[in-house]
Amino acid sequence: MLQHIQIHNLVIVHELALDLQTGLTALTGETGAGKSILVDALGLALGGKADKGMIRNGSDQAEINAVFDVSQHPSARDWLQHQALDSDGECILRRVLARHGRSRAFINGRPVPQALLSELGSLLVSIHGQHEHQTLMRASNQRMLLDAWADHDPLVQAMKDSYRAYRAANQQFQELQQQSRERNQRLDYLQFQIDELERLDLQETELERLEARQKRLAHAEELGRELGNLVQTLFEDEQAAQPVLARACVQLETLSRLDEHLLPAGELLESARIQLEEAVSLLRDQAACIEYDPALLAEIDTRLGSIHELARKHQVSADRLPELLEQLKKEKNDLDNADQILAGLGQKLMELDKHCRATARKLSRSRTRAARKLAETITASMQELGMQGGVFDVSITPVEEEEPGAHGMDNICFMVSANPGQPLAPLASTASGGELSRISLAIQVATTRFSELPTLIFDEVDSGIGGATAETVGRLLRQLGKTSQVLCVTHLPQVASQAHQQLRVSKQTDGKSTQTTIEALDEHQRVEEIARMLGGARITEQTLAHAREMIG
Repeated sequence: MLQHIQIHNLVIVHELALDLQTGLTALTGETGAGKSILVDALGLALGGKADKGMIRNGSDQAEINAVFDVSQHPSARDWLQHQALDSDGECILRRVLARHGRSRAFINGRPVPQALLSELGSLLVSIHGQHEHQTLMRASNQRMLLDAWADHDPLVQAMKDSYRAYRAANQQFQELQQQSRERNQRLDYLQFQIDELERLDLQETELERLEARQKRLAHAEELGRELGNLVQTLFEDEQAAQPVLARACVQLETLSRLDEHLLPAGELLESARIQLEEAVSLLRDQAACIEYDPALLAEIDTRLGSIHELARKHQVSADRLPELLEQLKKEKNDLDNADQILAGLGQKLMELDKHCRATARKLSRSRTRAARKLAETITASMQELGMQGGVFDVSITPVEEEEPGAHGMDNICFMVSANPGQPLAPLASTASGGELSRISLAIQVATTRFSELPTLIFDEVDSGIGGATAETVGRLLRQLGKTSQVLCVTHLPQVASQAHQQLRVSKQTDGKSTQTTIEALDEHQRVEEIARMLGGARITEQTLAHAREMIG
């Protein structure tokens, strides 16, 4: 729901901050006071078309901030999370209009395109008025409302699942058909690649072993020379480590007879001498094992060259060549069996198509039954709302495509005849703003328990009506307010008196500038405002009493 709205330098509003409540909120005020400014501002915050003429005279920019609580609105939360714009159950929309430059849009402090703001706005608010965007005008929303009215969730999901299965099988069938047409050429090429890889016959871990052996062979001469130098340094030279260490051991053994505290040092030196001799022995053995085989090295170089050349050709790493061979064999096997697979898939596709069409027909029949009941319900509401003789209908026609889609095979359109003798026409082309608002109200009342929109705004909903019809409009709006947040711009006391909260729009001027303010009314102020709406400029005790009675 909409919790707070702040407006800065918009039209004749200099600065306005307003907290809003649940239930039905009525916006009232003198004619020309600017009652629709709040609706206009909210429309901008929801991604409506920007107009620089809406910037207050003398200001460089206008700004609107709207704060929504989406903690109980899963669709909006999911959308925000998908766009990485979520913010702990609260959503802040901001719109800035600049006199010099483009308008800017923000969601939870992050700049976004206007289209994205509009997309989110359609999940949060429905504005019903002659010149506002209206979610009820969209064919997709009309279809969803009808399906919700008819409790079609299981059927709609079955339709989606059936279509998804058919589409996946059809895509696979088309791919196999294409492959079949190119099969012979592809088979020849696959066989050539397989033969090439099989001739290479690269074994598991062979590459690692070849590279290690190539490294040893390529550096055999260097290894032999350096190992010989090392043995000579450690053991054979006159000042080699081993003879020096041996003499030190003998000397320390003699000294330890004079001082027994030298025994541990002697033991350590003796251990070092033994380990040194063992190390030298190992070095000699390793030197004796070094391969000096240029022919073998050339053979390994050739083998590695073949491996890496084939890897470059197939654009894979050399160690993945065996895996590639298995993939090519599998593809060839699939192509060899393509006719059999294609025939089986074709049969499956026919069965899925049959099931998909049967599900679509079942959904169409149920929609047709539900459409009649919904039309009767909304037509009855239209009579109560001052459109005697008006008719509402739900048109269901087959889609142009031969195959059903994810939502079935029906085009659904809400049709209206607002006055007797007028032909039915799509809801979107209904001319009168007041009639359109009242028809929208009738639809919202009929389908309110199915709608996920948390906030509904009605502008000009009471245009051209009065008396008992106006009281009915107020009653229906209050009924809507039990399940949704409803804002209604009204000039009728019968409507305003039934609101849970009332806001008064006032306009002041000092002769040089004009400013509009909006204030929430307490109980006493509300009685005075209803009395003004009843009696005009002259308010009597009788008018005040009538106002108290209406509110009561």
